[in-house]
Amino acid sequence: MLYRRFGRTELQIPVFSCGGMRYQYKWQDVKWQDVPQDNQSNVEATIRRAVDVGINHIETARGYGSSEMQLGAILPKLPRDEIIVQTKVEPVADPQKFRQTFDRSLGYLKLDYVDLLGLHGINNAELLHYSLKPGGCLAEAKKLQMEGKVRFIGFSTHAPTEIIIEAIESGEFDYINLHWYYIFQDNWPAIEAARRQDMGVFIISPSNKGGMLYQAPQRLVELCQPLSPMVFNDLFCLSHPEVNTLSVGASCPADFDEHLKVLDLLDRSDEILPPIIERLEQEAIARLGKDWYLTWREGLPKPEETPGNINIPTVLWLRNLAIAYDLIEYGKMRYNLLGNGGHWFAGKKAKNIPQFDFTACLQNSPHRDKIPEFLAECDRLLGGEGIKRLSQQ
Repeated sequence: MLYRRFGRTELQIPVFSCGGMRYQYKWQDVKWQDVPQDNQSNVEATIRRAVDVGINHIETARGYGSSEMQLGAILPKLPRDEIIVQTKVEPVADPQKFRQTFDRSLGYLKLDYVDLLGLHGINNAELLHYSLKPGGCLAEAKKLQMEGKVRFIGFSTHAPTEIIIEAIESGEFDYINLHWYYIFQDNWPAIEAARRQDMGVFIISPSNKGGMLYQAPQRLVELCQPLSPMVFNDLFCLSHPEVNTLSVGASCPADFDEHLKVLDLLDRSDEILPPIIERLEQEAIARLGKDWYLTWREGLPKPEETPGNINIPTVLWLRNLAIAYDLIEYGKMRYNLLGNGGHWFAGKKAKNIPQFDFTACLQNSPHRDKIPEFLAECDRLLGGEGIKRLSQQ
């Protein structure tokens, strides 16, 4: 395993982290006696496999249902000073409820402290306010830190980049969990801001949210040769020293195996990556058109500025991925979450486009005339029944 300094925490963190949202029994709290033995045995085998290969960072959240409770039957068996444990608690208006939720987390984990506590989902201005206001959730987290129950404090986010940067530039956080991978590089300015603050940088779900790469379409497989799409994406992320660790949402012990192939490639990333990236870019240009590929984002409105609250940037992005790389199933998964994702995935689908007038909101886009047609096309290509977030299923 390779390790990187996790910002000002000074922790040496493995370049892969064991994410805790795929192996648990339920997305809701359950009684211990209701957890099937085969499921718990798989969780333990997954954690032990992670530790055996040097992945000593184990990450979970109060919002991951039975995950914390199931980890609580395993983590106390491991040498405490050899593992890094992170959990996450959502910021709320009442900081005392935040503390009560954390106390429940710590009780489930059966630990005296966690190394990393993340404010889970600072996804908009309101949640940032709940976190940073005087006497708010961050202040409560710092009390937990003074009590020895938390070593370092960070936050996770699905927010627009400007909100993420505002949270970073508060200077109050030691690390950040955020989305950034080959198909979604918008948050690079946030990563640069985090490094200026000497914060640790943890990438959320690069294999799932980064394209469902464990079931990549044949076109993407061919474009990423000689690597698998998953290995390419890992190598792309880790070739940037600003990135410290990638989450592996393992559902079983074998799920680490493909990722581990990256370790022997990192010192050759400058040689391996450029031809693959060139093929990916040329394929996108060939299928989408060079002008669109280079300028499609210019002048796009936010969902709250758009008729029908349509998330135009996300809809067009998913259309691009579907056309360029055949990421149809991924596109369906993300597109049909719009309207059901709340602040985790804001805005709505491109339904009933002819009934809306986009003239005002698209006035700054060089593609204002064709965007309505593209939105309708995306709905035909990817639309279907609404999808709920995993925690709601």
